[in-house]
Amino acid sequence: MDDIFTQCREGNAMYVRVWLDNTEHDPNQGDDHGFSPLHWAAREGRLNIVELLIGRGARINACNMGDDTALHLAASHGHRDVVLKLLQHKADINAMNEHGNTPLHYACFWSQDIIAEDLVTNGALVGVCNKYGETPVDKAKPHLAKLVNERASALGQETGKVPYKENIWRGTKTRSRNGTLSRHSGIDIKQLNLQVKMNTNASGELWKGMWQGNEIVAKILKVRDINARKARDFSEEYPRLRIFSHPNVLPVLGACNQPPHLVVINQFMPYGSLFNILHEGHGIVVDQAQAFKFALDVARGMAFLHSLEPMVPRLYLNSKHIMIDEDLTARINMADVKFSFQNPGKLFNPAWFAPEILQKKENEINKRAADMWSFAMLMWELLTREVPFADLSPMEAGMKIALEGLRPTIPPGASQHACRLIKICLNEDPAKRPTFDMIIPILEKMQEKTE
Repeated sequence: MDDIFTQCREGNAMYVRVWLDNTEHDPNQGDDHGFSPLHWAAREGRLNIVELLIGRGARINACNMGDDTALHLAASHGHRDVVLKLLQHKADINAMNEHGNTPLHYACFWSQDIIAEDLVTNGALVGVCNKYGETPVDKAKPHLAKLVNERASALGQETGKVPYKENIWRGTKTRSRNGTLSRHSGIDIKQLNLQVKMNTNASGELWKGMWQGNEIVAKILKVRDINARKARDFSEEYPRLRIFSHPNVLPVLGACNQPPHLVVINQFMPYGSLFNILHEGHGIVVDQAQAFKFALDVARGMAFLHSLEPMVPRLYLNSKHIMIDEDLTARINMADVKFSFQNPGKLFNPAWFAPEILQKKENEINKRAADMWSFAMLMWELLTREVPFADLSPMEAGMKIALEGLRPTIPPGASQHACRLIKICLNEDPAKRPTFDMIIPILEKMQEKTE
């Protein structure tokens, strides 16, 4: 695993591409100092590898042990093309490391004039102080200090000193290698520091805790009569959920197989699920632009999952299984995939299911079309901010969808393009529903029009 850091540092794109093709390889793991592959590629100015890593799920704002992001390293080493690429992908321009220094502090200190101007143009604050009371301007040579101040003033920015605030930046640390190499040995449940019970549902209990220095959610599966066969099936099935290679898929980090406890572990998401955000608040305003952004994230994640051969079985799409990252990215939660021995024959949350699933006519071919139906229900939910068929019990909703072709009513005033897409995706003939690859360009255009 050390090789991936060396290959990113040295610019071996072929090796990196092959390494990333293994979905279990984690692009967000850190070396002994917390440098991720993206950190090393940014530090050395390997733009092609930076682009490759971002496209395969590398977290833009991941921090090393000193709280440096990839943008800190690219700015300090003068790699303007990498800086611009990171900014294009929403890198936090005012992220502070352990000394309180932002990328602009380093660009000024190392006399990276053009990069410093780029950073200010894109919103970097010239007056923010580090732990020692120094602003980026204080770090710059006179000519650059003047240039930076003039540029900031022209953009309407206040150039006075802004005192340092502790914990103003709370970046996400890279994952330790131990935290991503647990596939074969598994995890000892005694290593988990489970702190708060978050929820209980038909699938199991959710606990928030810590493991390997990472905030995690541990799902203790609810399974009757755990025996050697179920433990064996669990060991065979959970590695397929360790999909690290897409930014819109939330992987299972590891698992505990210690009957009577079967536990899957994934990263803690601060905003919870999309269902939580839409129907329980959490202080996030989901306007039309954000709704289309969430829909596009989900579509991209599903398109990737549909490209896997064979597909991940028993993945049922609904808003409760979509988690929201700290940068408001929607990610499909692999920990919510049903195991073969969990409640076999039972389906939960039928309001999002296609009729053919409820009629038990699922197979590998129409599962893709059934996912598109579920996506349409999720789109309706995003547009209306309502729970599908909330006036019916789950059993009533399931029966009416399966036997009567029940569809949600699209309210007046909703986006015409979105309404048309929902209707197409809810076609009663599964063969006439589009694929996710088909609708991604449509969603991209819809999002562009709302920005």
